[in-house]
Amino acid sequence: MRGHIFSKYIPGPEEEKGFEQLMNLFLQLLQYTNGDVAEALDWLNQLDQQHQITNDSYGMGNFIQDLKDRGYIKENPNDGTFAPTSKTNQTIRKKSLEDVFGKLKKGGKGNHATSKTGVGDELNSDRRKFSFGDSLDQIDLTASIHNAQINHGIDDFKLTEDDLEIREKDLKTQTSTVLMIDISHSMILYGEDRITPAKKVAMALAELIKTRYPKDTLDIIVFGNDAWPIEVKDLPYLQVGPYHTNTYAGLELALDILRKRKNINKQIFMITDGKPTCLKEGNGYYQNSFGLDRKIINKTLTMAAQARRLNIPITTFMIASDPYLQKFVREFTETNHGKAYYSNLNGLGDFIFEDFEKNRKKNTR
Repeated sequence: MRGHIFSKYIPGPEEEKGFEQLMNLFLQLLQYTNGDVAEALDWLNQLDQQHQITNDSYGMGNFIQDLKDRGYIKENPNDGTFAPTSKTNQTIRKKSLEDVFGKLKKGGKGNHATSKTGVGDELNSDRRKFSFGDSLDQIDLTASIHNAQINHGIDDFKLTEDDLEIREKDLKTQTSTVLMIDISHSMILYGEDRITPAKKVAMALAELIKTRYPKDTLDIIVFGNDAWPIEVKDLPYLQVGPYHTNTYAGLELALDILRKRKNINKQIFMITDGKPTCLKEGNGYYQNSFGLDRKIINKTLTMAAQARRLNIPITTFMIASDPYLQKFVREFTETNHGKAYYSNLNGLGDFIFEDFEKNRKKNTR
């Protein structure tokens, strides 16, 4: 008598569709709960009860089991709690990249093309005669042999230096970027969530650099009363604090980081929704949230001027349109010789992507 035959279970189309639908919601909820898996699943369960997302063939129990089996959540053996894995964090970044910048293919060797020729990675259509010092991998053998046949004939073949033909390569640049994110309390005030779009854009930018420009560097810092660096894996779960806005501290830290980077091309992107309102003095803070405090503004402008002397442009993305805020941003931008955008939340990603791509400077050294 023949026994049972077991094979690997492969989910059907309906089950896979159910998982993907729940997964998209789960990833969004996970960001709102700052990485609390239990709370995100509880919210998802409430949404399911209200809107009947699941069905008899695929329910919440199946989804939770799939999250564990596919490596998206891990269980603590001591207390049974769940935590997101690195795979989940990467999935959130990839989804942010697709949502904000579109589905971009990995290409090149991780550098930024310029209009100049030189030592690079990608051959272009320009050709010239060989010169002493040219790299051997630039020699076009097919064209060089063809030149030798024309110049010396086929019967007595020989290849001389004059026959060699070079294909030019595009010069590539590498860039070091510091992304500054305002986490002051105003980023969630006035009934508008500004921190979630800022996080989403930051995650998309991080994934863009990892996939398309792996030789670039991206450092992310947050600033409130103080400033400190965070890792990419912390981005989905970043929280706003009861902070004022110490832009000076953020810029000071950003410049310290960029001084240590070896890349010639350096830049700072700053996402904020308000004016500087705070300075650290000794063991305490000098704070003023009313109007434009010249003491705070002047110290901040000093940092903008210092960045200009270091040839580091600052691009400010202001998620607000108040006239007095625009006045500060104009003064700040003129001091740094940088750029400024007054963006709504929906257009933030488009602005940053466009500027990141356009801000490739030619390596002339």
